[in-house]
Amino acid sequence: MRDDLERERRVCRFLDSIKPDAAELFLLGDILDYWYEYKYVVPRGYIRFLGKLAELADSGVKITWVTGNHDVWLFDYLRDQIGLTVLNGHTIVETQGKRILISHGDDVGVQPAMYRFTRWCFYNKVCQWLYAAIHPRWTYPIATGWSSENRTSRTPERLQAIAERAAQRLLDFSREYYTAHPDVEAFVYGHLHIARVNRSDDMPPVIFLGDWIKQCTYAVIDADGQFSLCHYED
Repeated sequence: MRDDLERERRVCRFLDSIKPDAAELFLLGDILDYWYEYKYVVPRGYIRFLGKLAELADSGVKITWVTGNHDVWLFDYLRDQIGLTVLNGHTIVETQGKRILISHGDDVGVQPAMYRFTRWCFYNKVCQWLYAAIHPRWTYPIATGWSSENRTSRTPERLQAIAERAAQRLLDFSREYYTAHPDVEAFVYGHLHIARVNRSDDMPPVIFLGDWIKQCTYAVIDADGQFSLCHYED
């Protein structure tokens, strides 16, 4: 719990650091480890982070949040209270004069069959309704326990191998998509905990954002339209 609190404070310090210069902020999913909005109740926690997002939005920064597999059940609370835009799935955005495909990374390319089924369940309205009917005292430990098990049941080497295979699938998808849509000028993905920019002569850069558990990395488009992957240090 203490590590989570310090991580939240670090993210808030980062958001403070970009406030003077940022025009837009894109959050590409798995920003929260678990989130489920009931009609009149929202999960406990994240108060510093959510307050900082509200502060940025109030200062004029446009915020777009693409849901991931951990914060898939982000509905209308943050949209209505903060004014950010919530998106599900990949989309094309135009910012700094660039057309960019952004995605959490789990909704494009060839995904394993079991993962596709799980993702379908997460987004299915009937499944969401049934899940919401269970008291949070049961759903919260189930969800957070499952998340923890996924992180700790595999060795770091195994996790890295899985991520590299997924990264290759996203590279293959990006290349195929660019063939059909040559006006796209970059692809940006989260999900994989890989911090890397893949550049080649025959297609735009493919950016994997990394994470804020260990790497504290983020992508920037500067005033000249150049892409870079940065590391935040206090």
